[in-house]
Amino acid sequence: MAAAGGKPSRSVRLGTVQETLLIPLYGRAVETRKPEAVLRDPAAEAMVAAIDYDFTRFDDGPSLMGSVLRTNLFDHWVRAFLTEHPDATVIEIGTGLNTRYERLDNGRAHWFDLDLPDVIELRRTFFTDTPRRRMLAASVLDPGWTAAPLAVDGPFFLAAEAILGYLPEQDVRRAIDLLAERFPGALLAFDTTGPGMVDTQDDHDALGKVRARIQWNCPDPHVLEEWRPGSRLLASHTLATPPAEVHDALPAEYQKMIATMAGLHLPQVEDYRLNLLRLA
Repeated sequence: MAAAGGKPSRSVRLGTVQETLLIPLYGRAVETRKPEAVLRDPAAEAMVAAIDYDFTRFDDGPSLMGSVLRTNLFDHWVRAFLTEHPDATVIEIGTGLNTRYERLDNGRAHWFDLDLPDVIELRRTFFTDTPRRRMLAASVLDPGWTAAPLAVDGPFFLAAEAILGYLPEQDVRRAIDLLAERFPGALLAFDTTGPGMVDTQDDHDALGKVRARIQWNCPDPHVLEEWRPGSRLLASHTLATPPAEVHDALPAEYQKMIATMAGLHLPQVEDYRLNLLRLA
């Protein structure tokens, strides 16, 4: 990676949904500056410093911390997968300016970063391909992109973080069908949003500041087991109910926040879920 510091130098020309990648990027950058952080991401800090964009619009809201908690759980799942399968392949679907490779790479796994062409164009100003890490410019719905990862060894871990919800349900089903057909047995990490957040997103502290809107309303992620018989939902967590080993490793500030969220039973929290699915 080659991230520029100093004054902002890269203007952002992204599609409506693609702009949302800047929210978790800023969340990781802000988190990195904290004395006790869930994760450290100096690459995110450097990218925020180099991009000409008003990130401050996302300040003072809980969604930045929520995005960090989501990323941390996805990291946990990928880390456990690579511990068991060190020579496996990780595919970041809708990678944005994700830096999971920088945090978790074990020196052996293959990584593929998939996103739409405008995102990959921006991403290439910060990252370069290597023999074990490649960027792919395509829609997840385009079967052609699957050829590159299928040419290397599995098993496969597919991470679709803050991506599927922006698609209409019929396209989500098309994506799941494609992934299951090309990568049977793979693990898929993804998030789902139910009516509590979908119905209030215009007033959301982060989504309310951008034009993109969530389209896929999924109150129960078990529905994917019905879409693809034989698939199995291995885990489903809210931000207030992370796995015990993830919760116990969090800074005290976050543990206190989680306890507060759990006690309030907010629809916006309880129907937003982070899921791990074994594809049939």
